[in-house]
Amino acid sequence: KSRMSSKRPAEDQGGGSSSGPPAKKLLTRFEPVRIGTIGNLEELDMKVLRFQNKKLAERVEQRKRAEDELKRRIDQLENRQRTDDAVLMIVNRYWNQLDDDIRLLLQRFDAETADEIETKNESDETKAFLTLLSTWDKQELEQKLGQRVEFSKRAIGKLLQAFDRLLQRNEKLNKGIQEKVNQEVEGLNLSATSIKKEPSDVKMEVDEKKEAEEEAGEKSIKTEEDKEIKTEPEEKTEETEKTEVKKEEETSETETKVSVKEEEPSEEKPEILSLQGIVKEELAELQRENRRLHNTATYLHQRHHEHTLEVAELQDKLTAAETEIAELKNKMDDLEYYHGCASQQVDKLDRHLNDALQKLKSFEDTTVVHDGSGKGVTGVAKSKFDEMMYELEEQKELATNRLTELEKLSKDHQEALTEIEKLKTDLQHLPEHIIVDSTEYKCLQSQFSVLYNDSMQIRTQLDDTRNLLQTSKNTHLRHLEQLECDELETQKKLRSECLQLEDNLAQVRREYEMLRIEFERTLAQNEQTAPINHEMRSLIQSLQKHNQQLKAEASRSRRRAREIQADMNKMKAEGFKPEEKPEQTENPAGGSDQGESGGSGGGGEPGTSTPTQSAPSPPHPGMKTEGDLGKEEEKEEFDYREKGKTDMEVIKELRAQLKQSQASQKELKLLLDMYKSAPKEQRDKVQLMACEKKFRQEIDELKAQIKRMQENERKEKRKLAEEDAIKKISKMEEKISELSKNLATQKQREEALLSEMEVTGQAFEDMQEQNMRLLQQLKEKDDANFKLMSERIKANQIQKLLREEKEVLADQVATLQSQVEAQNLVVRKLEEKEQILQNTVTTMEKELGLTQQAMEMHKRKAVESSQTAADLKLHLDKYQAQLKEAQVSVAEKTGALEQESFKYKRMQEEIAKLQRKLERSKKIEMAGAADEVLMAEIAEYKEQLTCPSCKVNKKDAVLTKCFHVFCLECLKTRYETRQRKCPKCNGGFGANDYHRLYIS
Repeated sequence: KSRMSSKRPAEDQGGGSSSGPPAKKLLTRFEPVRIGTIGNLEELDMKVLRFQNKKLAERVEQRKRAEDELKRRIDQLENRQRTDDAVLMIVNRYWNQLDDDIRLLLQRFDAETADEIETKNESDETKAFLTLLSTWDKQELEQKLGQRVEFSKRAIGKLLQAFDRLLQRNEKLNKGIQEKVNQEVEGLNLSATSIKKEPSDVKMEVDEKKEAEEEAGEKSIKTEEDKEIKTEPEEKTEETEKTEVKKEEETSETETKVSVKEEEPSEEKPEILSLQGIVKEELAELQRENRRLHNTATYLHQRHHEHTLEVAELQDKLTAAETEIAELKNKMDDLEYYHGCASQQVDKLDRHLNDALQKLKSFEDTTVVHDGSGKGVTGVAKSKFDEMMYELEEQKELATNRLTELEKLSKDHQEALTEIEKLKTDLQHLPEHIIVDSTEYKCLQSQFSVLYNDSMQIRTQLDDTRNLLQTSKNTHLRHLEQLECDELETQKKLRSECLQLEDNLAQVRREYEMLRIEFERTLAQNEQTAPINHEMRSLIQSLQKHNQQLKAEASRSRRRAREIQADMNKMKAEGFKPEEKPEQTENPAGGSDQGESGGSGGGGEPGTSTPTQSAPSPPHPGMKTEGDLGKEEEKEEFDYREKGKTDMEVIKELRAQLKQSQASQKELKLLLDMYKSAPKEQRDKVQLMACEKKFRQEIDELKAQIKRMQENERKEKRKLAEEDAIKKISKMEEKISELSKNLATQKQREEALLSEMEVTGQAFEDMQEQNMRLLQQLKEKDDANFKLMSERIKANQIQKLLREEKEVLADQVATLQSQVEAQNLVVRKLEEKEQILQNTVTTMEKELGLTQQAMEMHKRKAVESSQTAADLKLHLDKYQAQLKEAQVSVAEKTGALEQESFKYKRMQEEIAKLQRKLERSKKIEMAGAADEVLMAEIAEYKEQLTCPSCKVNKKDAVLTKCFHVFCLECLKTRYETRQRKCPKCNGGFGANDYHRLYIS
């Protein structure tokens, strides 16, 4: 094997042994990087960049190695994931099958419902198992997996409950059978009817028990079939148990058979004995089943004990294995870390080793080379010198081969030169018979004859074309005349149609202008009347609302007037009571009380009616009606009379009041003018509000007067005697008469207001009629506008139709113009063709004339050339004789020269060979014996044939990427140790990049 393969195990042993001290790792020190002599900063930068590139290359290699390891790890994990997925799919499939089987079993069990007693009497084992199922860990379960686990848990719980129910029913059946048997044994002496009935009941119960046992047996068989994995000893023990159970069953069957056989002769006994036999058989079967179940329970107990022991041992082993695994994991992590460090170290060492090898190859020990003079020349490497010597020998062999080739080539060259000279002379002086017999001459003759025939045909064609030209000219002139006539007719038609269209267009434009003007007028009228109509509609609506309000207010005022009249009637009735009974003034207190009650009653009713009325808007502050003035005068008279003033003072005060009333009259006139200038609606509204205010003021004043009168009556009743009371009664009567007058005046005013209201209602109706008329006018205007719009639309449609007709006519005109232009183009093209043909005819005539002249010239030249050819023949003969003599002399001279040059070259080569032999002989003399020289050469050749990496084996493999030759073992070891780089050039290679080499 190679040196590297022999050294590597030792290095691995040294690296793997951890017993040595860690200080030994520091022995592999690396020399610092020597930059060398530096002249400039640029050189320093270049060297630094080289070093950085080297380091980056190392980092890239490390990165690639790490990526390869990670890819390998990813592949392993993917394979593991695939296997895990396959296992999970199998588990999932069997789990689904198990769920389906459990569902079918549950469908069978769900038909039986559990009693409350059975649910209460569940065994402790089933309850414990159900609680264990409910308390499984759910942390690692996902949602879908959790749903499946929940379903399986519920199904298993239901199965357990169903089995528990079956056991409880079996126990109940056993107890019932035992009780009945005891009862039957006790009641043997009962009547035959009761005895006949009881066996049938027992048989029914026994049949039910059998069915339940059969179902339980089938389910136990199914559960046993689901258990797939069983050990061999377990199977053997089960077989033995089954054989024992079978034997017991056989013995019991024989016993039952014997009992049956014994009972056969006693068929004539009563039916009680038959019932006892049936019960005994059933009890025997139950005992056998009980024994079998007991045996299985003991066997399962034994198995459980063994399994618990095995589980305990396995748990101990598992804990030990887990601790070992944890330790091994820690060790593995440490070893991976050390392995990474070691691999990095190995890579560094490989890089430094490669650098050192390259330096060794470049700085090999230089050998001494002796030149021809015997002096030693240093500075040349042995390998280079050997290569030069090898190349020199090869060059010698090539030189000898080339000499032989050159000799042959020189002879061939001489022969070729002579032949070339002969051929040149033959070419320069060709004889006539050769020229005539030549193919070129014959071809030219045939071409001349063909051209002559073609010229004759062209002449005949020219005549024909001239005739055709004349005929085409005549036809063309006739066609042009026809086209001109047609064009004139079409132009006339077009002009007449265009004039008609222009007249129609002018009429349409006039109509359009008229319609547009009318439309603008209607639009302006509509724009003017639209806001007026809108305002009128809003006014009509407001007036309607106002009239409704006025009607409501009038109804209210009527109501109030009626109430006031009722109050006044009451007041009158209360005032006339003392006149009817003047003698009953002895009881003043009673009368005063009645007056007070009447006054309070009279004043209370309007007082209750006033709050319900709506508060009117306040009138103008300067306004005072006649009713107000009359009431003020009455008040003043009442006050004067109470105060006891004289007539003169009263007259003065009345004059002052007259002046005030005149001033107020002037103000009222001004207000009247204002009301006249104001619209009628506002006047009516103000009048109504003033009347309302007036009535209210009058009612308030009347109430106040009644109150005053009541107070005065009370005071006078206390102060004065019966006379004073009579006077006051008379005064009161006068006041009542005045109040009745005032009431009459107020009624008149109310009638006047009602008449005014009727007048306003009539005016409002007139306004509504006017509005209706205006609305009708608006409708008529709208109809007229619609008519105008429809007319305008019709006019637009007519205009569109006319435009379309115009466009159609314009298209027709354009098509006609295009046709005319096309015809003009055709005419122009024909004219151009005619001119071209005329030009071609003229050119052909000129060419014909020229060809005829050329033919005549060629004939003359042919005659002249025949004469000159005869003269030249004589000269040619002379020159041929001279040329032959010169050729002979030249050939002799060239042959002599080539021979001499060839001899000179041969002599020079021989001299070079002799000098080489002389140098070699001198070297041999200097070296000593010839055998030593040969041995040295053989050693050099062996070194060349040995592998440069291990320097032990022969070169027998080549790298196809860089074509460097090494031994096959070195390349294999490098490939296996993942050092897949060429030792010389560090070029990467793969498994298919190195091949065996056979050197013969």
